[in-house]
Amino acid sequence: MALIGTLLRNRRAGQSRLAWNAPNLAGTETITLSSPDFAHGGGIPAVHAARRAGGRNMSPALAWSAVPERTAQLLLVIEDPDAPMSTPFVHCVAVLEPSVTGLAQGALGAAETTPGVRVLRSGTGRGYLGPAPIRGHGPHSYVFQLFALGQPLTAAAGGAALESARPRDVLAAGGDVVGRGRLDGSYERA
Repeated sequence: MALIGTLLRNRRAGQSRLAWNAPNLAGTETITLSSPDFAHGGGIPAVHAARRAGGRNMSPALAWSAVPERTAQLLLVIEDPDAPMSTPFVHCVAVLEPSVTGLAQGALGAAETTPGVRVLRSGTGRGYLGPAPIRGHGPHSYVFQLFALGQPLTAAAGGAALESARPRDVLAAGGDVVGRGRLDGSYERA
């Protein structure tokens, strides 16, 4: 498997394709997004990695502040722009009520029920998918993005229900972003 990672080392989706850079998700105000589990730009602890990568697939705890007053709903997206694909791999999509100001470890699991949080489909399945980069591919960035929406999402692009929609269709439906925050972490599989 390390040979495949080495062969694909220079193939990456790229930062420019993140939800953060989508015109419909641009926002004017800044939300402070942080985690007690890792610092911005720091390494993500192994407990948050996927099981197949030796972790427990437990989403990290998150906290945020400075959410704009006009926020009707929050959209949380976690992407890996270093995945050897044409677009960043989506590790989690969730919609949250504006009264939610943080998430405990594991709150984004598919089987979890956290008040005010709706966990949607991710790249493969539902809920948080921890880091599991290909061995030998090098370090991967994991970008946690929180968007404050002025109007709640009621359906994905094309009219699909949020719970069954593909992540890219949910992101395409987002708009009227009144603020946003970002937290970057990294993980490398030895």
